[in-house]
Amino acid sequence: MELDERKRKILEAIIKNYLETGEPVGSRTISKYTDLNLSSATIRNEMADLEEMGYILQPHTSAGRIPSDKGYRLYVDNLMEEKEKEVSEREKDLSEMKKILMERADKMDQLLQQMAKLLAVNTNYATMITAPQYHKNKVKFIQLSKVDEEKLLAVVVIDGNIVKNTIIDVEEDLDNETLLELNMLCNTSLNGLTLNEISLAVIAKLKEQAGIHRSIIGSVIDAVAEAITVDDLEIYTSGATNIFKYPELSGQQKAQELLTTFEEKEALSDLVTHTTTAENDYGIQVYIGKETPVQTMKDCSVVTATYELEEGVKGTIGIIGPKRMDYEKVVNTLKTLKAELDTIYKKS
Repeated sequence: MELDERKRKILEAIIKNYLETGEPVGSRTISKYTDLNLSSATIRNEMADLEEMGYILQPHTSAGRIPSDKGYRLYVDNLMEEKEKEVSEREKDLSEMKKILMERADKMDQLLQQMAKLLAVNTNYATMITAPQYHKNKVKFIQLSKVDEEKLLAVVVIDGNIVKNTIIDVEEDLDNETLLELNMLCNTSLNGLTLNEISLAVIAKLKEQAGIHRSIIGSVIDAVAEAITVDDLEIYTSGATNIFKYPELSGQQKAQELLTTFEEKEALSDLVTHTTTAENDYGIQVYIGKETPVQTMKDCSVVTATYELEEGVKGTIGIIGPKRMDYEKVVNTLKTLKAELDTIYKKS
């Protein structure tokens, strides 16, 4: 079944309405919301097709529809393409943030804390910002050794002969020949690369070559990313209690899990590592629902951006909210902030 222009407009109307209200959307609402001049019956048929295609869901019988993760993904991808075509503009409501940034980084920790607070106020979502870290360290050597039938030891050596050891769980007992092949594959593909140079294309090719052992390669990449980011990662957060404003996230268990994530921050470090190795052409990464690497955020959407103060010195900005977040405002906010940082901190 094809997603034609009419279906696209109806899907967009459902998503925008749900973003505003948080309530399931019915055909009568859509008939008033679009410029298609279609009857409610025709819209119901189109909505049934969209549901069959996996773009919308009916939460319970006789209710309207809500967007699925697949529907949100299509909406966000289209939004990102549109934003790339637009002329870059500064948002007026970020003038206060720009003023703070102009004070520069004499007190970097205070600056980042203020930025996190301003983002939380500006978006009404939870926010996180990491202190900048040096990402130009290169991989010198990788050694995979068997600990027992279910575990491997991954030894990663980077510039400065810094060594990081990580235990990797495996689902099968690997023989010596297979282990040798994996060692050769990892070293041939990754030695001499910085974290920035280990692109999605490099990872995809490496996993393809590993075949049935692709999950091991994924664990090795995580170990490499952790080794290269050798300093303790400082993460500043704000607005965690904003999640109580959204009924779908305010249940006692979900809210408690999310608050714990922001307090303990270990899972946020995993998110930063994943973001650093998954940068795209837009400079903005959007995780919808189950796409996020953080288990407690499976009912959320997470939008991240990487800022760069000078070559190789990078940090991550993240905004966490419900899947019906205002993606357009969030993306605009992050793009504007990235542009301001690029302007103020001239790359040498």
